[in-house]
Amino acid sequence: MKETQTTPKRVRSLAVAAAMLALGYVLPFFTGQIPQVGNMLCPMHLPVLLCGFLCGWRYGLAVGFVLPLLRSLLTGAPPIFPAAVSMAFELAAYGFLSGWLYSRSRWQCAVALYRCLIASMLGGRVVWAAARVVLSGVSGQAFTWEMFLSGAFLTAVPGIILQLVCIPAVMIALDRTGMVRFRKGAPQTAIS
Repeated sequence: MKETQTTPKRVRSLAVAAAMLALGYVLPFFTGQIPQVGNMLCPMHLPVLLCGFLCGWRYGLAVGFVLPLLRSLLTGAPPIFPAAVSMAFELAAYGFLSGWLYSRSRWQCAVALYRCLIASMLGGRVVWAAARVVLSGVSGQAFTWEMFLSGAFLTAVPGIILQLVCIPAVMIALDRTGMVRFRKGAPQTAIS
């Protein structure tokens, strides 16, 4: 009996994760003509963070890891090494952290959403830096503190603002329509 109750949730999570993967694949085409705009807006980050919030950490991690590698293999952008590989770890961290932190939040509301979103964004950038340091060591290139600040924060300010505005707006809209409800009380286990 328990399996039949969770099966529709799993199917919904799988469908939403597939939609987020497709959205993450398509969004960079709108900014792809001007790579600097794509670097500033971080279009693949939005669907991965949403996937973590909507589907849980497992789906968020999987979509985050697969998305940049899939895009790189099919379109050549971002270049597979070091950009797509380091982004795979970064986006996997976004998906994991957003889903894991939000599922364990005592209250699921706009405030908890912002807390989890900011923590996920910071954690993902730290993972990206760690991946770039390792990949730079493998390739024999230096990865400096200035490169980290520029790549993770300074260049990405418009994308950070976009994430801080759009993701809570989407989640609040989904709550108001009844598709995804905020909850109050003890944390429940994530859908998986």
